[in-house]
Parts: sequence; structure tokens; C-alpha cells
Amino acid sequence: MVTTTSVDLTDPALWARPETPALVAELRREAPVHRTESLDDGPIWSVMTYQESADVLRNAAVFSSESGSLLGAGVGNVPVGSGRMMALTDPPRHRELRAPANPFFSKGGVRGASRSIAERAGELFDRAVEQGEADLVDVVSALPLAVMCDLLDVPEQDRDMMVRVCDVAFLGATPEERRAGHQQLIPYLMHQVMLRRTDPRDDLISMMATYKVNGRLMPVEDVVLNLDNIVVGGVQTVRHTAAMGLHTLVQRPDLWRALQRGEVDMDSAVDELLRWTSVGLHTLRTATRDIELAGRQIRRGDRVAVWVWSANRDPEAFEAPEEIRLDRSPNKHLALGLGAHYCIGAPLAKAELSALFSAALEKAATIEPAGPVEYNRSIINFGLDRFPVRLTPR
Repeated sequence: MVTTTSVDLTDPALWARPETPALVAELRREAPVHRTESLDDGPIWSVMTYQESADVLRNAAVFSSESGSLLGAGVGNVPVGSGRMMALTDPPRHRELRAPANPFFSKGGVRGASRSIAERAGELFDRAVEQGEADLVDVVSALPLAVMCDLLDVPEQDRDMMVRVCDVAFLGATPEERRAGHQQLIPYLMHQVMLRRTDPRDDLISMMATYKVNGRLMPVEDVVLNLDNIVVGGVQTVRHTAAMGLHTLVQRPDLWRALQRGEVDMDSAVDELLRWTSVGLHTLRTATRDIELAGRQIRRGDRVAVWVWSANRDPEAFEAPEEIRLDRSPNKHLALGLGAHYCIGAPLAKAELSALFSAALEKAATIEPAGPVEYNRSIINFGLDRFPVRLTPR
């Protein structure tokens, strides 16, 4: 019998435990919305079901992002970028901030870059197979970093530095290390923004730096905050989904073989692995007025956490959700968000994931564990810190 008494869903250690799927399923069966007493963030409302999660994510007027879109800031702390970053604004301000970046992440723009993305992914797995053993977290992380450098048009002489700084910012062993990485990344981005305001190019930094809202340039600090947010989101989502997705396929040789034989469409497989891994475990909102949600009285100022991982396993929304069906259709998962805050980089993320999975299947006959995996301790992007493997060439 699974007990759900006093479950703290905000405890990072919870999500790596083998009993967690049963625990979350029991919570979801008990009620769509639970009161969670978190250690760091105080009381929050936890939304467990798909329909209620979709209702919250669609309704930006009542469930606002401005006071924070992620847990972890602590009780009463409003993030620095509130009202200034895409992730921390509501429409119409949110649309204004997305506008200059949209062309770089559109389906058309991504199609133009798909060949180079696939070539890069192939080179990464060529090297991994040649070495025989590798940490797949390192292998897959290199692709979104390289693609992001292209989008930002980082000068060749700065790319090694950019990769090193991002490695620390995203892969640092402690929060202090990761903060130190961001403290190096932000001044670099600020320098590039200033340069490109006077000498713009055809790249994401230049577009953001020279974009005008109501006839005025965005403040430099706001441009940098949004660029940092784009870099973090673009790298982390792909890194964790790719590593967790490959971990899933390594554990399920039948799925690996089905993909390798071409029995399943890769686009469909990517969506199912996004649903299954749901590495962005939650999304936070704050109620702007009193409202009832699934029989619970939510008060103005209450914080509401949509647990995406749980919603994406709701049997009311997905047939046999505890099965991995790479050909699942329809598959309206929430792994990339919904409504106004649907992930701006979704087409690019899917292209990168498709390229990484395809390259792994093409270059390696098999991938086998070469040691235990290490899960990170994060409820923001839950995934693997280490995934040592042996690769056999095809």
C-alpha cells in the first residue's frame, strides 16, 4: 500500500526513487489538486491531473507567471527578471518579448538548419563509438551548446570559452558552481549585446538587441536576461530529454530495435520520449484572484504548481500512460508547455532530439551501461548527471 501522507513533491530526492510513479499515481487518484507543504517554498497547491493542468496553463489572466515560473526561489522571493523576461511575464508583454526571437525558432527556420544539426549529431556519435566508452550526458550536451553558439553567432575565438562557461553553468556539481558559471555568462552576453547594437548581424543577439517595443529599445539588462533564459532553456531541455530518452531505450532493447529497423516514425518517438521523461517536472503559477480549481478554493496570491510529469501520465488523457508507445497518437503531452508559454524553442528542441536519437541508432549497434547512472537533484530539469556506456559500432 502506497502512503501519500505528507508527500513533498518539491523534494528533489523523491523523483529518482523507484516507488515514485506509484506514489504520484495514488496522489492523482485521490484528488486532482493537493496542498503540498514544501520545505523551501512553503505551502503550494499541487495540480496532478491533465485537464486541471491544462486549465491552469491556458489561463494566464488568472494564473500568472510574473511572480515566478519555477519553485526554488523561497517563500516571498520574487525573481529578478519578473516582468522583464519571457518566462516571467504574461500576455501582452510576453508576446512582445517573444517576437524578436520567433523567427529563429520557427519551423521554417529550423528546417534550414536541420542538415547541419544532423551532421553535428553524427560526428558526436562517431567519436563516441570510436572511443568505445563514453558518458552519454557529455555526448548529447555538446549538440545544443553548438547549435546555441550558431544562433547567437558567437565568434569562433570565443566558442571554447562559451562551452566551458555553459558547462559550469549547467553541469556544475553544486548550486554555487552553477551560479559562478552564470556570473561569467551574463557579462559576456552583455558585452555582445552592446557590440551588436552598434554593429548588428543576422543573429539572435542582434535581433534582440535592436528590437523596439513601442518605439523604444529594450533595456540592455532585459535583453541579457532573456538571452540567458533562452540559452538555459534551449540547452537544458535537450540535454536532459536526450540523456533520459537514451537511458530509456538502453533499458528497452525492443524499442531500440524497433526504431533501428524503421518500424516507428522518429517524430512520433520524440514526442513519446518527451512525454515519458517529462524532465521539466513542474511549472509554477500564482493566482491573481480567488478561484475554485477542482473543488479547492485557491486564494489570490496562492502559488499553484502544475506537475507536468504527473499530468503526462494521467490515464484520463492517455491510454495506458505507463506504457512507452513510440507510435502513440494523438499525443498531446505538456512536456513543452501549453498556451501563451508554449516553449518558443519547441521546433528546434525536437529537431535536435531527433538528430541525436537518429545518430545513436545509426552509429551504434548497441549501447550498454558501463556503470551506474547518477541522477541530478533538481525539480526544475530532472535528469542524469552521469550515464557511462559502452558503444558497439554498427
